[in-house]
Amino acid sequence: MTASHIHITQGEQAIGSDPDLVITTLLGSCVSCCLWDPVAGVGGMNHMLLTTSAAESGVCNLVGINAMELLINDILKEGGHRDRLRAKAFGGARMVSGLSEIGKQNSDFILMFLEQEGIVCEGHSLGGEAARHLKFWPATGRVMQKIRSDGLQESVSEVQAPADSGNELELF
Repeated sequence: MTASHIHITQGEQAIGSDPDLVITTLLGSCVSCCLWDPVAGVGGMNHMLLTTSAAESGVCNLVGINAMELLINDILKEGGHRDRLRAKAFGGARMVSGLSEIGKQNSDFILMFLEQEGIVCEGHSLGGEAARHLKFWPATGRVMQKIRSDGLQESVSEVQAPADSGNELELF
């Protein structure tokens, strides 16, 4: 029997209760919360690009709150109970030096949200300067993390396309 596999990217989430289901993602400054109910054997993972947004009146954290509430509600619909939820949080790296602290802001948000909501965070791997590849088994809460070795980029430079480039794609 082969395991089911769902890969999520920015702004997505997936849930399930199949013991063979694996949810994967790749994180840089984004954060993912792996949530599960160990009694019901159901859980899910999200991938949050931004947990806060700048609104005219200041900073608004509804982006992260919405992503978390959607994940929680989907788990509850599948038989999970809010008071039994457990969490593990990942991501929030500083991928490019000299740019904003979005990774730290995302990391701070997820830990604060879990604390405020009374959800036990059994572990986290947040911050640093490297991307993370995650594999999450939502029925059990098991997570495997691989830290990417390519690390921090020291600077960002503009890339200008040659004058005759047309629609070609140049990889670097």
